[in-house]
Amino acid sequence: MTTLATELQDRVSRLQGLLVKSGVHAALLLMPADIYYFSGTRQNSALWLPSEGVPVLFVRKSMVRAREECLAAEVRPFPSSREFEREIPNEQLRIGMTFDAVPIQQHGYYSRVLPGREFTDISTFVRETRSVKTPFELEQLRNSADMLASVFTEVPEFLREGMRELDLAAEMEYRLRRKGHEGFVRMRAFNQELFGGMAVSGGGAACGFFDGAVTGRGLSSASPQGASLELIRANEPVLLDFAGIRNGYITDMTRMFVIGDLDHELRRAFGVSLDIQEAVRTAMVPGAICEELYMMAVSMAEKEGLGHCFMGMPGEQSRFVGHGVGLELDELP
Repeated sequence: MTTLATELQDRVSRLQGLLVKSGVHAALLLMPADIYYFSGTRQNSALWLPSEGVPVLFVRKSMVRAREECLAAEVRPFPSSREFEREIPNEQLRIGMTFDAVPIQQHGYYSRVLPGREFTDISTFVRETRSVKTPFELEQLRNSADMLASVFTEVPEFLREGMRELDLAAEMEYRLRRKGHEGFVRMRAFNQELFGGMAVSGGGAACGFFDGAVTGRGLSSASPQGASLELIRANEPVLLDFAGIRNGYITDMTRMFVIGDLDHELRRAFGVSLDIQEAVRTAMVPGAICEELYMMAVSMAEKEGLGHCFMGMPGEQSRFVGHGVGLELDELP
């Protein structure tokens, strides 16, 4: 499905307005999610987005796909190092790049091929533009969420005592892919790696490097997250945390299951978690401060005597209660 041309043009216009206000003559976008968001294609390319006028998509590969998919920019072959400067108007001297994600090597390359230009950080402009979802984007997110939710409703059909975590995860992955799940989970944060989902159980769910309340042991020390070869046992919590991806848009859902029953303290903690979730959801209105929502959640956990294990085990707790979604799993806010 291609993104509507009018949708793309509106996104470009919103970013151009921010560039004009800040005195930036053009944006040079290199991150795949940013390029897709403003152009409609994720081909190997760089997007030159001037503060006024039509953007130019410089394509390495594939020109055929880029010409088919790009609806908001002129498509040209990627120029050689010697030719790049000729492609850029001389008056466009102050160039914005997303320093939050672009490697210093890339910054150095463009500094060399575009001498005399000043490069400045526009990460906030790009991420804030993307953080406000349009009706078109909300539709994509709903489609992604519906796909994911439909598979979660099937879990009681195949969750069994004695099956391996890995087999449970594989069944989830199989069913999601059959429904059109696109597979690849984009993240913006440096050095973050994430598989499409995890199926973890018991005490092993809490161990891992990933900045989240639950990570899982994984299959090796090289890939220490997600499902392991451990067997799922009765009367232990089973957690499924999967991303849904449709038309590039990512949603994220976590559901808890148990075969049998849980002891009283675990059931109480689960109930407190639901209360915290509802309180945060109710307070999450336009203009709400994310830090205040987090502190409210922490306070509720502490009042119930669960602050020491809220969002992770003691000493390994994550300091958030949610994250933005969209073309990347960790979007603003």
